[in-house]
Amino acid sequence: MARRRWVLASWIVAIALILPAASRVTRILDVGARVPGSESARVEQLLSTRFSSSLARPAVLVITGGASPATTTGREMLARVTAGLGDLNVVTRTFSWLDVPDSLFIGPQGQTFIVVGLRDSGGRPEELMPLLRDATARLGDAMRLTHPRANLMWTGEIALNYDLRQTSASDASRAERRVLPLTLLLLTLAFGALAAAVLPLVVAALSIAIALGLAVVIASVWPLSLILQNVVTMLGLGLGIDYALLVVGRFRESLAAGLAPVDAARESAIHAGRTIALSGASVAIGFMALLFVPVSEVRSIAVGGLLVIGASVLLSITLLPGLLAMIGHRVNWGRVGGRRTQEASIRWRRWGVFVCAHPVAVLIAAGLPVLLLAMQSMRLSAELPSGDWLPPSMESTRGLHALEAMERSGIVNMVRVVVELPAEAPWDSPAGWSAIRTASEELALDPRIARVRSLPTATGLHVPNLQLIAALPPALQASLVSPDGRFALIEVMPTELAGQRGAMEIVREIRGGRASLTGLARSKILVGGLAAFNVDYEAAIGDRFWSIVAAVVGVTMLALLAAFRSALIAAKAVALNLLSVAAAFGAVVVVFQDGVGLRLLGMATPLDGT
Repeated sequence: MARRRWVLASWIVAIALILPAASRVTRILDVGARVPGSESARVEQLLSTRFSSSLARPAVLVITGGASPATTTGREMLARVTAGLGDLNVVTRTFSWLDVPDSLFIGPQGQTFIVVGLRDSGGRPEELMPLLRDATARLGDAMRLTHPRANLMWTGEIALNYDLRQTSASDASRAERRVLPLTLLLLTLAFGALAAAVLPLVVAALSIAIALGLAVVIASVWPLSLILQNVVTMLGLGLGIDYALLVVGRFRESLAAGLAPVDAARESAIHAGRTIALSGASVAIGFMALLFVPVSEVRSIAVGGLLVIGASVLLSITLLPGLLAMIGHRVNWGRVGGRRTQEASIRWRRWGVFVCAHPVAVLIAAGLPVLLLAMQSMRLSAELPSGDWLPPSMESTRGLHALEAMERSGIVNMVRVVVELPAEAPWDSPAGWSAIRTASEELALDPRIARVRSLPTATGLHVPNLQLIAALPPALQASLVSPDGRFALIEVMPTELAGQRGAMEIVREIRGGRASLTGLARSKILVGGLAAFNVDYEAAIGDRFWSIVAAVVGVTMLALLAAFRSALIAAKAVALNLLSVAAAFGAVVVVFQDGVGLRLLGMATPLDGT
C-alpha cells in the first residue's frame, strides 16, 4: 500500500511539473526543417555572416487590387505602404519598384510586391509575423478606402513557416477533439463499462501531455521541429490506448476470476506489463535509428516517438495498475449493453476458434490483399510533390498564388549561388569580376532560368569600375558581394514552368558543373536557397534509408531473440512487420498518388510525389 501511494504521489508531482511546459509547445518548436552540415546550410550561414545585406532575412509582401506602381496613384500608394513598414523597428529596409523601376515588380493587372528585410532579433524570424500582419492590416484598411479590392498578403519562407506552424497546431487540436469522443464511445462498447473505457483515454492524454512537456524542455537546448507535435499526438492516442487496454482488460479478467483488487492489479502489471515493455522496446528501436538521419524533422520525429513511447509504457505499467488497485470493482461502473458485450465476446471467441481451425484459408484470404497492397509500394515516389498542395486557407498560400499569377513565384524560390574567390582575385579585381560575370552569363543561357542577378549583371560592366561601383546604392553592393572581397552572390530566379522540381534540377546541375562555371582556378561554388535545401533534404534521407532499415531489422531481430528465445518467432515478427510497413507505403501510393478516396481527405487532385 505504501509503495503504491509513493508511485501515485511521484506521478502527480511529475505531471504537475511537466504539464505547464506542454502548453508552450507551439511557441517553442521550430516549424522549419534543417539539414545541419549541408551545402544549403553553409550558404545560409555565409549570407548571414560574411555579407552585410539588410535583406539577409527577407519576407515578401504581395499587393493586389490596387493601382499599378507605374502610375502616380500606384507610386503614392506603394510609398505609403513602404513608409508604414519602415516605421517598424523589426524592418531593416524595403526593396520595391520605388528602388528599381523594373518590370519584375509589376504584374499584368498592376499587382506588385515588396521584399522586406527583417532584423535579426536573436529569435526565429517567424515570431515577427504577428507584428508585421498587424501593420499591414492597418495599411490595408487605409488602402481600401480608395481601392476596395486592395489586398496585402505576406508570403515567402518566413510567412509560410509561421502559417504552417499555426495550421499544424490547429489541425492537431481539432483532430484530438474529434477523435477522443468517438474513441470513448468505441471503448465503452468494447468494455461494456464507462469507467473502464475512460482509463485508456486518461493514459493516452497524459502520455501526450508528458511527451510534449519534455519536448519543450529538450527544445530549449536542442531545436526540435513542429512535426513532433503531430507524431506525439498520433502515437500517444494509439500506443497509450493500446497499452492501457491490455492492463485494464487483464485486471477485469482477474477480478472476474475472484482475485482481490490489489492482487488483480499486481497480476495485470506482471503479465500485461511484460508484453507492453517488449512492445515499447521494439517500437523504440525504429525511432532510435532515425536519430542518425541528419535532418532536424526526422530527428524530431525520433525524439517525439521515444518520449511518447516511454511515457505510455511507464504510465501503463506503474500509474495505471495503482489506479486500478484503488478503484477496484468500480472499474465496472457505468455498465452499458451487458448482454450485447457478452454476445460480442462469444462471437470473437468463435472467430478465434475458426481461424485456428482453418489457418491456411484465413492466411490466404487475409494475406493476399495485404500482399497486393504491399506490392504497390514499389511505385512510391519519394520526390517532393509538384502542384498546389499547401493549405488554401493560409494567407501565405494566397500570396504565393498571387505571385504565380504575376509569373513571379521564383522570387520565393530563388537559387542562391555563392562564389568563393581566391585571396589574390577578390571580386573587385579583373580576374574575380570576370569569374562572376562568366558564371552569371553561363547560368543565364539556361531556358529554365528567368533572371540572373549579380553585381556584374546589375551594373552591366565587363570590367570593374570602382568609381562607378562606389556610386551604386550601398544596399545593392552589400547584398551581392562581401566586404572582404572573397565572396560574391549570384541570384538565380527559375521560370514559372520550371517549378519546384525544375529548380531542384538546376541546383543539381550547377553543383555537378561547378568546377568549370567561373573559369577561375581555385574558386569555389556553393549553392543554397529553398530548392537547394530540398535537394539536400532528399539526399540526407535517401542516402541512409537502406542502412537504417537494415539496422532496425537487425536490432529488432536480436531483441526478439532475447525475449522469446526462438529464431522462428523472431523471424516471423520481423517479416510481418516489414510486410505491414510495405502495405502502409502501398496505401500511401493508392490514396495519394493514384487518388483513390482522396477527396474524402479534403484533397482535390493526386500528388506526383510523397
